[in-house]
Amino acid sequence: MEKNEVKILITGSNGFIAQNLIIRLLQGGGHELMLCGRSTTEEQLKHDAVSCDAVFHLAGVNRPENEQEFWDGNVAFTVKLLDFLKENKKQIRFIFASSIQAERDNPYGRSKLAAEQELLRYAKQGNIKLFIYRLPNVFGKWCRPNYNSVVATFCHCVSRGIDIQIHDAGARVELVYIDDVAEDMLRSLESEDADIYRQVQPVYPICVRELADHIRSFHRQRENFVLPETGDPFIKKLYSTYLSYLEQEDFKYPLVMHKDDRGSFTEFVRTGASGQVSVNVIKPGIVKGNHWHHTKVEKFLVVQGRACIRFRHMQTGASATYVVTGERLEVVDIPAGYTHNIENIGTDDLVTVMWANETFDPNHPDTYYEEV
Repeated sequence: MEKNEVKILITGSNGFIAQNLIIRLLQGGGHELMLCGRSTTEEQLKHDAVSCDAVFHLAGVNRPENEQEFWDGNVAFTVKLLDFLKENKKQIRFIFASSIQAERDNPYGRSKLAAEQELLRYAKQGNIKLFIYRLPNVFGKWCRPNYNSVVATFCHCVSRGIDIQIHDAGARVELVYIDDVAEDMLRSLESEDADIYRQVQPVYPICVRELADHIRSFHRQRENFVLPETGDPFIKKLYSTYLSYLEQEDFKYPLVMHKDDRGSFTEFVRTGASGQVSVNVIKPGIVKGNHWHHTKVEKFLVVQGRACIRFRHMQTGASATYVVTGERLEVVDIPAGYTHNIENIGTDDLVTVMWANETFDPNHPDTYYEEV
């Protein structure tokens, strides 16, 4: 072990937050991780507590068979950990994963509040620099479905075609993303902030009905090819979470190829605000296009073969010609008001990735035949 490595004790090491935190700590290096899970003995826990430089106390009970388990898992275990830390001669960082339920009068919330109070009393002695996170619902990859995360349960069920059960569609939940949680907790290792209570940002409030609708739309995307609006930070994070719940055999899905003797045309993805992407395959000697648009614009990127792309201005008659190949990737813009075509002048199939600034609407195609 290097001399400058920080010894970090992580309780609840098999849990959702811990697993995401551990992999980040391992990526960063410079840490010796001491992991405490259900099978860890008291002797091992004491040994690690006495020698550690920091603690991420992530263990807890939130779905017990009886109320006493709240106190055993959330309060008594915290007290035991603090008793072991009394023999540690260093001032350590102590990061505690509490819950917003600590503000509410229910058995789980009371047990979390009691654990917080034990930590606060111990912190007054100056032995630990304490940070408490009162977390709302945390979502993201690797969270256990059908346990205590509505996002994990919905993603698991929808990705497998299982009906989801909604008891109160109008109920609101507050969500934070696992990467935001992990990054903020890691900052606490170095933070000199005097505030003990830390708030992960951003928080995403949403009603259960809307959450379910978003996740169901991700499932339909494979049929209608419409990508979610990932410019919205919450939707980006929720979509990433949904995909992580796919079964491995479902990672791949087919597209619809429109084929004829000239080649094929296949839509890849559509977006609500940024148009669509398609793949066009053209046989040798074949010309496609010979049309123009009032408003629609496109970008052509030849990725295989050799193409000649021709233009003629619909008003002035000015013309232009470009030869592009898959050996040197170059984008050709297709402006509005120019009739244009693309010809395969090579000996192999010509493959072109095409972007249009709007999705195709058969009722308003904005496409007019005119030979170049």
